[in-house]
Formats: sequence, structure tokens, C-alpha cells
Amino acid sequence: QVQLVESGGGLVQAGGSLRLSCAASGRIFSIDILGWYRQHPGNQRELVATITSGGSANYADSVKGRFTISRDNAKNTVYLQMNSLKPEDTAVYYCYVFALGSTWSKYWGQGTQVTVSS
Repeated sequence: QVQLVESGGGLVQAGGSLRLSCAASGRIFSIDILGWYRQHPGNQRELVATITSGGSANYADSVKGRFTISRDNAKNTVYLQMNSLKPEDTAVYYCYVFALGSTWSKYWGQGTQVTVSS
């Protein structure tokens, strides 16, 4: 089955930077879209950024100009470079891939905590 392993979360001061990584492995036959969601306690997951197989990126308005999504196709890895972090960026960040494993589906990472202190 498809498995996503995330890394890069942690505690950072406001204005600082972090880079999240998410590597996909397992029985993957095709990857369409990679991306990131985040979830604050008690809230629904919100879309942060996506990137297509062709490299087209889209961002939530709240992170435009500060976050950059990228991918390494050879490694089946997606990254999220987060700059100028704000306390409101504090959340659990989940990577996902819309891919063909046993079926076409959205597969999720386990999440990584990002905490931004003021």
C-alpha cells in the first residue's frame, strides 16, 4: 500500500523558517497531485498548497508569498518551504498524494507538528 512519511516539523520563533518533507513509497503506479493540508485543534483540515505532476502550484491565500511547494519526482517527495512563519501557522501539517496504488485515492501522511511561538 501507499505510505507517506513526513519530517521537518518542530518549534520555531515567529519570522523563522521550516521545511517539511514528505516521501511516498509502496505500491505506487502513478502520482497525480501532491500537497499539504493543515489542521488546528478542533478545526477541519484546510488546504495549504498543491502541486501537480507538471509542477503547477497553488496556495491558500493565507500562505501566498511565504510558503513554497516543490517536488522531486525521482524521489517521490514533496516539500513545503515555510518562511516568515506566524503563530497562526501553528498546526499539524499533513501531506497527501492523489495516486494510483490499489486504487486511485488520496493517501495521507501521519502529520507533523509545526509550532510557531511569538
